[in-house]
Amino acid sequence: MNTSSRILGVIPARGGSKGVLQKNIRPLNGKPLISYTIELSLHLSELNECVVSTDDEIIKQVAEESKIRVIDRPRELAADTASTESVLLHVLDVYSNKYQENFDYIVVLEPTSPLRTLATVRDCIENTVSNNRVSLMTVREIRENVGQIQEGNFHPICVDAPRRRQDRTPLYTECGVVYICKVSHLRTTGSLLTNKTTAYVVNETESIDINTEEDFRLAEYLVRLQKKDDT
Repeated sequence: MNTSSRILGVIPARGGSKGVLQKNIRPLNGKPLISYTIELSLHLSELNECVVSTDDEIIKQVAEESKIRVIDRPRELAADTASTESVLLHVLDVYSNKYQENFDYIVVLEPTSPLRTLATVRDCIENTVSNNRVSLMTVREIRENVGQIQEGNFHPICVDAPRRRQDRTPLYTECGVVYICKVSHLRTTGSLLTNKTTAYVVNETESIDINTEEDFRLAEYLVRLQKKDDT
């Protein structure tokens, strides 16, 4: 990997949440959800810096207790309508103006993916930086017969999809396990993605993204299962 590249990790964690109340600090098997991502980030030697961006005082306290830097997010960037990119640009501006530090790549680690592995994040960074890629996003495979409902009728996107799931050509859907982007591209376009964003496939367990109570219960079960396997 090109070790001359400076890499910033960002954990975006606003206080507001509609699907799961205060989900970023809600205990998941005994510790706040965000702690899983913070602890992983602190083991990533590939990152020159890692920071939590938040508008919430309790999230800030949890993060600071973990010895990770926190950047206070302006209220307007904590609204439902604020984009992830706007939050990242704010973080980059704070680093540039306050700390006189600039970066070549930014790595986004959403706190709602507690089952991502260190190996996956490292491989994503290696894949991006070593190959001088502009952006990378994680995806997961799906084989469901996806379609739309029009006038009450189901219209599959793949009209000729086989009935048996295992016979279908896999499709892929975006998941928020890891995003990586060149800072120059993000600043120029305001987007993490390009028309040639590299896809990195993760398994179904790693791809879990907590947005509902059902997601939270499933994540709790899988974390307990992993702990049991490790003992």
